[in-house]
Amino acid sequence: MIMKMNKFFNTFLVSIFFLALAVGFQSCLISYKFNGSLIDYSVTKSISIADFPNTAELVYPQFSQIFSEKLRDVYSRQTRLQLLQKGGDLHLEGEIVGYQLTPMAIGADSYASQTKLTVSIKVRFSNNKNPEEDLPEKIYTAFQVFDSGKMLTDVQQQLVTLMTAEIVDNIYNDTVGKW
Repeated sequence: MIMKMNKFFNTFLVSIFFLALAVGFQSCLISYKFNGSLIDYSVTKSISIADFPNTAELVYPQFSQIFSEKLRDVYSRQTRLQLLQKGGDLHLEGEIVGYQLTPMAIGADSYASQTKLTVSIKVRFSNNKNPEEDLPEKIYTAFQVFDSGKMLTDVQQQLVTLMTAEIVDNIYNDTVGKW
């Protein structure tokens, strides 16, 4: 009987300890956000993201829409900002300025065994509520290498998806992520 009481008492003390620990952590002033954004939502409530036209010499017709929608999607999912057509507290605009194929890794037969697809996007960011946080115009670049034995049309969608995700993450981190 005494053994059961000690076990109950120990279990009770451990429960009280963890409850106190949980309450202590709840009252801490440090707040971590796993989406990485440092937005003061009492001041900044909206974002506008313009379409990114494709002005590159080589054009993948769907790329402008794919990139613009992915950028809007990331800000919609990872922040509480209202997405507007124009006039947002934060504003992103730019254009796709590069879409290039470069032969790489010359094989024994003197032909390229790999090809590199490089995408460059010029971005301008303005914070209409806090102009000190405006960023100068910046070009974001990403690339993917693929086997030259494959047609670009066969791998293009997959490569564009990977490069878009990389560039969008970098833009997000530079604008509201503050990494």
